[in-house]
Amino acid sequence: MHPSDRQDDTTATGGHRTGWRVLLLLLLCVEAAVLAVLETIYLPLRFDGTLLPELADFPFPVTIAVAAVMTPVLVSWAASLSTRVFTASLPLLVWFFTLMIFGYLEPGSTGSSTLLLQDWRGLLLLAAGAFPGAVAVGAVMARNAANRPGLYETAGIQ
Repeated sequence: MHPSDRQDDTTATGGHRTGWRVLLLLLLCVEAAVLAVLETIYLPLRFDGTLLPELADFPFPVTIAVAAVMTPVLVSWAASLSTRVFTASLPLLVWFFTLMIFGYLEPGSTGSSTLLLQDWRGLLLLAAGAFPGAVAVGAVMARNAANRPGLYETAGIQ
C-alpha cells in the first residue's frame, strides 16, 4: 500500500465522521424546533378540569422547566460535535427563532391573538430557555479560550 493511499483513507474517514456530525447537528436542530413548538403549545396548561384535574384554574407551566433543562443540554450535545461556537449555539438559535415565529406570529391564525403574549408564562418560557442556553454557549466559548492559550488576550495585558 502506498503512503498516499493512507492519506486518502484518513480523509475519507474524516469526511465520513463529518457527515455523521452534520447529520447529528441537523437532528439536534430539528429537536430544538420541535421542543419550541411543543413548549409553546402546552404553555397555557391549567388545572381547569379539561385536561388536568380541577384546582381553581391554577396554571401548570411545566414546559418552562423543560425549556430550562433542555436548551443547555442541546447546546452541550452540539458542542460535543465541534469546537466552533456557532455549531454549539445553533440549537439555541433554532429554538429561539422557532419560539418567536410560532409563539408571536402564530402561523395559520386569522386573528391577532398570540400564544406567548397572554401572561407572564410566555416571558418566563423565553427567559428559562434562552438564559441557560446562553450560559452553556458561554461555557463553550470559555473552554475554547482555555484550550487555545495565546489566541485570546486577557483584558489586563496590553
